Amino acid sequence: MNKELIVRSGSNAVDFALTKDGKLIELHKEEDNNNFSVGDIFIAKVRKPVTGLNAAFVDVGYEKDAFLHYHDLGPQLSSMLKFVKGASTGKLKDFSLKDFPFEKDIDKDGSINDAIKSNQSLLVQIVKEPISTKGPRISSELSLAGRYVVMVPFSDRVSVSQKIESKEEKERLKRLVRSIKPKGFGVIIRTVAEGKKVAELDKDLENLLTKWTVMCKKLYKAPHPSKVLVELNRASSILRDVFNDTFTGIHVDDTTLYNEIKDYVQEIAPKKESIVKLYESSVPIFEKFGIERQIKTSFGRTASMSKGAYLIIEHTEALHVIDVNSGNRSNKAKNQEDTALEVNMISATEIARQLRLRDMGGIIVVDFIDMGKPDHRKKLFEHLRDEMKDDRAKHKILPPSKFGLIQITRQRVRPERNIKTMEKNPNGLNGAEVEAPIVLIDKIKSDLEKLLSGPAKDNDVILHIHPFIAAYLTKGLQSIRFKWFMEYKKWVKVQSRDSYTYLEYRFKNKEGKTIY
Repeated sequence: MNKELIVRSGSNAVDFALTKDGKLIELHKEEDNNNFSVGDIFIAKVRKPVTGLNAAFVDVGYEKDAFLHYHDLGPQLSSMLKFVKGASTGKLKDFSLKDFPFEKDIDKDGSINDAIKSNQSLLVQIVKEPISTKGPRISSELSLAGRYVVMVPFSDRVSVSQKIESKEEKERLKRLVRSIKPKGFGVIIRTVAEGKKVAELDKDLENLLTKWTVMCKKLYKAPHPSKVLVELNRASSILRDVFNDTFTGIHVDDTTLYNEIKDYVQEIAPKKESIVKLYESSVPIFEKFGIERQIKTSFGRTASMSKGAYLIIEHTEALHVIDVNSGNRSNKAKNQEDTALEVNMISATEIARQLRLRDMGGIIVVDFIDMGKPDHRKKLFEHLRDEMKDDRAKHKILPPSKFGLIQITRQRVRPERNIKTMEKNPNGLNGAEVEAPIVLIDKIKSDLEKLLSGPAKDNDVILHIHPFIAAYLTKGLQSIRFKWFMEYKKWVKVQSRDSYTYLEYRFKNKEGKTIY
């Protein structure tokens, strides 16, 4: 398995494409004007507590106040408020917490009015970026994420990621961290810490403690609201969260960004520094690595898959609905049940990819093809769960219902990626929009695959198409038509038709009869 990160730099944004074996699985954008990224910490003022919601609205500098629920205050709120007051007035000089007297934890089921007051200063962290008409969601239970651990101020608890399955390894990591963690800080041990030595964990904790100290120094006479800690830039945060030994390449088309990423990789994995490469070709980086094509074919209402199957993805205000379709195809499976299982398994893999790619959150309902056998439904459920193991967003999957529906909840902390794939109709029909022409080639290939696996497999196949598309299909020795021949062992004649519109095509036999 090869993982590559492709980084494209623009004038006001940077795009990050994460691929696995050449297939796009995550797409991120970092914009210069995003001042409220997940993980950023602000010194802010409480605007007003709202008893009915058991929450407060807090001014963090966004056009709409941030939402802070009582359950997001954190049990150590009183200690944090005391610390902030001391640091802001300059009375507190030691930020290590080793000699800081902790206050009693707040009541788990208490009232917002008993915990915080209007105009009170507190430290808050962005846990959900502004989405649609809502302001950011925040928490005053702070956490600083490192490569192997997450450090939690005003706590003493040590916990380990549930994804580490070995009991012995969990105990080993807990024992190591307890021996090196600074007093007054809790630690969450991340999945990537599995198998790591104490020196690596200690270095990570030291970096986070330095980060904490630098942040606290900014609190003295800081204006309210103001950002006191900036989460890593998107490139570094992606690398921090997903980078591992399976990475085979990081390609960057900007010199400054290349140097930043190279320095970061040198710090977290010196042996992997050589995989960071500066891309200097005249061909745009996303085109060179096939990202642009995959974006066009992956973000529409319809997502095509192998063997003619496809997904229909619809979005509403309340939830997302995904419909699985087998397509009009011949199948070698013995019966309908086997066909349904095969299509559902292919679809589950693509759905796991689509959720990460579009960063879909909230409630997702998937309508799989009905299957009568309970063991088939169980197999599908387990396969979907396995495919979503690499998803960093918190999620929960319910087993299939009797109607073949699977419900998924997935954490949403950023606005969903919504890329426009429709383009103006080149035939100029009343300003209507059509799918991007680049998608046409994939549709033709899909139709050809159905044809050559069905009744037309032993007959001559002639593709009638607009001259511009015909020229594109037949250009060069390694033309698209030649690749079809290598894959299907069948030579497809391409016939230019001046009377056809740009996106029109027909498959015919040598007698001129339309066969698709």
